Amino acid sequence: MEQDQHPDYRAPLYVGRWKRSIPYRDEDFAKDDMDEPHLKRKHTILRDYPEVEKLYGTDIRTFYITVAINAIQLCLAYYFGHHAFSWWQFLLTAYAVGGTVTAMLGVVIHEACHCLIFKAKWVNRYAGLFANVCLPVPIAQSFRRYHIEHHTWQGVDGMDPDLPLDWEKNLIKGNALAKLLWILIYPVMYVVRGAVMQKERNLVLSKWEIVNLVFSVVSDYLIYRFCGAAGLLYLFLSLWFGYSLHPGAAHFVQEHYTFDDGQETYSYYGILNIPMMNIGFHNEHHDFQKVPWSKLPALKNLANEYYDQLSYHTSWVMVHWHFITQNTIGPQSRVVRDYKDFKLGRLLLGKIKRYEESH
Repeated sequence: MEQDQHPDYRAPLYVGRWKRSIPYRDEDFAKDDMDEPHLKRKHTILRDYPEVEKLYGTDIRTFYITVAINAIQLCLAYYFGHHAFSWWQFLLTAYAVGGTVTAMLGVVIHEACHCLIFKAKWVNRYAGLFANVCLPVPIAQSFRRYHIEHHTWQGVDGMDPDLPLDWEKNLIKGNALAKLLWILIYPVMYVVRGAVMQKERNLVLSKWEIVNLVFSVVSDYLIYRFCGAAGLLYLFLSLWFGYSLHPGAAHFVQEHYTFDDGQETYSYYGILNIPMMNIGFHNEHHDFQKVPWSKLPALKNLANEYYDQLSYHTSWVMVHWHFITQNTIGPQSRVVRDYKDFKLGRLLLGKIKRYEESH
């Protein structure tokens, strides 16, 4: 290797040479020959901006937001359980209010799984459970397990639980109606993917997942007793709307579906980051998992020479629109890598450190 050649050809942005997978032209995901880009970009940014580490920490305000959301949802559930209402009022409220705050609860659970709410890490487990009160399905602890695996093995075939299953990419391809229906059942797909991974890897429910299951059953029973069937149905619909065809759920597509060649993670910089607690800053989050949601804009501004050069989205509505209507993108629009290539790419970290010290 020449003295002036960086050990990883993707530096400093860590954008690859692979071409994105196109439905009806390509049969499978795009294939990368290196490790995921975020750890190396993190080291590169820290070399230039060591003050980024001052952004690490927790934000207790996330818990207060959770208290407010639970109060809103339980009050609305009680209202619909004890008062006459029209179905249009019920559905509109479940979508506009319930879907929005349910998407926010997903962000809270995400922050809890990274221990970014309370300084004592074990308390974040309970914060995740608390955020699960108004989500009638036990999500928090399973999400924690699979999300950490996603960060650890991003794009690694057979190990990243965020990757679509074979039937998703083979059946749906670029068909607009199929993609619309797929997004509408996205809440189910999270459960299905987890179940498939558990079966393939002989995994069993963890202690905390069992606790989450019991907690959700008890919570649902109490909500049913005090808010009635209509109140519990309101919470179910809020969950469904908030995780499917809702602007606040578009980040599921925005984050890792490949709209460009060589780039596997995308951020969203738009006004909806305000109510959605900056969940759109996804490149920043993957690079620096210890930075809480409230500090991600500061991270982006500090290292903007890196993030501004990456492709990004400015509208979640258009993310869903382009994904559904363009036949050149679909569930197969992801990138994968072999475990061997991933490990070989990681081995370059030592060489990169020596290269940077000599330059």
